[in-house]
Amino acid sequence: MSIRGIFSIDKWDFKSESILADLSPGDISLLTANQVGQLYKKGEIIFREGAYPPGIFYIKAGKVKKYKVDKEGREQIIYVANTGELIGYHAILSEERYPDSAAALEDSSVTFIPKEDFLDTLQQSTELSRRLLKTLSHEFAVLANGLTLFGQKSVRERLALQLIVLREKYKVNFQPGMPVEINMGRDDLANLVGTARENVVRVLTEFKEDNILETKGRKIIVHDVARLIEIANY
Repeated sequence: MSIRGIFSIDKWDFKSESILADLSPGDISLLTANQVGQLYKKGEIIFREGAYPPGIFYIKAGKVKKYKVDKEGREQIIYVANTGELIGYHAILSEERYPDSAAALEDSSVTFIPKEDFLDTLQQSTELSRRLLKTLSHEFAVLANGLTLFGQKSVRERLALQLIVLREKYKVNFQPGMPVEINMGRDDLANLVGTARENVVRVLTEFKEDNILETKGRKIIVHDVARLIEIANY
């Protein structure tokens, strides 16, 4: 089932995959002149909060969580970045250290682009500059929606909404009627929702009993996304 028209997914999803799409061959050549590809295993750190940014990262395949850790060691996932998205460029643009950490949610292929190449391309390309400005503005709106979510919604509502968003991210070669498997551990899901693991397990069980979804190990298969949209109440 497509959720277009019944749920505003753009309010919850960054659009950084559009930054590099169809850039001129000259811009792409300059940007990728010294790129280096690397495979990251599930859970492997890509960069850490507080580190100086040596460059930006393009997710060629896989999914990456952006998160912060509090003084007690508790993790809060801010965003799940998908295939085709860029991460790590905010720190370079602001000339500051990384404001958060990034780690692979699953085995992922990630391309590193040096800071100097990114800045040189940005200086040369008015189109890249325009896209980055537009993307940053959109990301601010997405993060503002997230703050509202945590301040006003129950765990049940927050989990329903995050499952809707994750279902969109986990679509691969999707055709109407196809099941979408969300492959995410309960700890990561709890850190995304902003609650304890046992609360996520409890609400997932309730959703299963209501035939909204099923689980197969760590995988979650949503059968009734319209019901989740109703529960999310946004």
